[in-house]
Amino acid sequence: MLELAILGFLAEGPLPGHELRSRVSHLTGYTRPVSDGSLYPAINRLAKAGLLERQPDPRAGAARYLLSLTDAGHADVLKRLRKPADHEITDHTRFYTVLSFLSLLPDMAEQHAVLRRRLVFLEEPASFFYDGDRPIRAEEVADPYRRGLLLTARATSRAERAWLREALGEQPLERNS
Repeated sequence: MLELAILGFLAEGPLPGHELRSRVSHLTGYTRPVSDGSLYPAINRLAKAGLLERQPDPRAGAARYLLSLTDAGHADVLKRLRKPADHEITDHTRFYTVLSFLSLLPDMAEQHAVLRRRLVFLEEPASFFYDGDRPIRAEEVADPYRRGLLLTARATSRAERAWLREALGEQPLERNS
């Protein structure tokens, strides 16, 4: 997720490290804060792999760098977007990172393939709580907090599925007047 966010933002154009950190933090920070201890090692790994390069930032002084993608970095971000790992489809925060940069894929059919994978995942019966292998529905739960969790998750899933169907051209999203 962190590497995709770094590559995705740099695919939009070169950035100084502090600006990249700010953008990544805004994207993921509300659920998974990004520390310098995770961001800069990830930048170093990507640079060592030849996916991004650092050049002194003439506007900010010798100690500051401007980060940009290499051709290999551009190819890598497209590869990551075309074939996200299963956990990047099933984990909502990771999927939102994929979704944030999906428009970088030039082929709408490839974009739609990723959206379809997410829709298939969301349409599988699931719950946070189970009776054996059977998902427990909110209506079956006496605990008000667990019921609230399940109702909120259901509403979120319903809204996302409706948006995905609309984005895929499969059914229009109903709008309340």
